[in-house]
Amino acid sequence: MIPIFNKESRRTPTNPYGGPPLELNSDFGSLEGDALELMQRRYGDRGLAVSRERFSSRNEAGDIVCTANDGDKIIGTLAVRFDGAGGLNADTLFKEEMAEWRAAGVTLCEFGALAVDKHSHEPKRVLAQIFHLGYLHAHRRARVQRLVIEVNPRHVAFYRRWLGLLPYTTARHNPRVNAPAVLMSFDFATAREQIALLGGKPELMATERCLYPLFWGSEAEAAMLAKLPLS
Repeated sequence: MIPIFNKESRRTPTNPYGGPPLELNSDFGSLEGDALELMQRRYGDRGLAVSRERFSSRNEAGDIVCTANDGDKIIGTLAVRFDGAGGLNADTLFKEEMAEWRAAGVTLCEFGALAVDKHSHEPKRVLAQIFHLGYLHAHRRARVQRLVIEVNPRHVAFYRRWLGLLPYTTARHNPRVNAPAVLMSFDFATAREQIALLGGKPELMATERCLYPLFWGSEAEAAMLAKLPLS
């Protein structure tokens, strides 16, 4: 396993909109340490039964773990999981839907372990930028076409409104967290269009009612893309 938080994987602080310092990090490996603790705490706040074994992805060594740091404190996590011979976690509940995309030649990846510290300053900015970092790894670097995520039914409206993800199934029981889950997805090209249109324009938050104005603009995005760790 490659260390997540070594000196070589530290990223330059990115804080184009004011507020507290926000440092984005990413590297190959598995969720562990303070990042795992944050994910377990936030999932536990929602009544989800998460254990280390139940959460583990199909290919931890190939996962990309993204974190947002405020100083030495991790305030956001996101795991990017790429499709492969072992499949994705979403195959457990949504095998038929996933098979249809694969049969059509669509490349897939999965975002998981998405957690933001509820006490962080500007949690929407944290969510937007850590999601943008995951997008850079999955779509801009790896050229994956479609994102899938498993979402509790209570949060479907949030992800649809703020990120444009669409629900593709009704709720099914997810044994990993002992709670219902809905499969949500979008084509990364949709996100790319929204980022190009709205990214780097936080003043539009009042009218656009989505998170994309809090994503990076083209110059900041290009700078972050150039810093991504290579496989």
